[in-house]
Amino acid sequence: MLRVGLTGGIGAGKSEVSRLLVGHGAVLIDSDRIAREVVEPGTPGLAAVVEEFGPGILAPDGTLDRPALGAIVFADPDRLAALNAIVHPLVRDRSAELEKAAGPDSVVVHDVPLLTENGLAPLYDLVVVVDAAPETQLDRLVRLRGMTEEDARARMAAQATREQRRAIADLVIGNDGPVEELADRVREVWAELTRRAAEAG
Repeated sequence: MLRVGLTGGIGAGKSEVSRLLVGHGAVLIDSDRIAREVVEPGTPGLAAVVEEFGPGILAPDGTLDRPALGAIVFADPDRLAALNAIVHPLVRDRSAELEKAAGPDSVVVHDVPLLTENGLAPLYDLVVVVDAAPETQLDRLVRLRGMTEEDARARMAAQATREQRRAIADLVIGNDGPVEELADRVREVWAELTRRAAEAG
């Protein structure tokens, strides 16, 4: 099994790369999706979050009110740390479960947005970074996601720099061009990943 950490800045195209890798046969473990799953209604995760932050973080239908929770934690590093202390171990355990279910010859891709920021590179056999120029990221966030330029710049500034991400990369997938070019590059990277998986096996 080859354990791959996949990361990239907001708007770099990491989700598209994930989709293409799955098309080639990768087993995808999406930490953002798991982070949502572990706090769904009826889960021990949601119960723990409510115990920590109070019932005010629940929407009327009993689901987590993310904006309400975000308003609490993003203004206060201690509260954010308390939330992470609940959610991160649950995400880690669920990721390990999914990884275990993958076959021994699998290429398992962990899609981790904050891999660089949280110093997680050593957890993986290799790290793939999806890279785009800041002006490309900004254009996509404004044009495709409907963000204001100010909001997009703030979101980008809150993440690791392009240089910091590239510094931990074993493989870089440049994504400033059209989607056809990206598909070609992902095909090359997939060939390299399967070669390394075979060697590891």
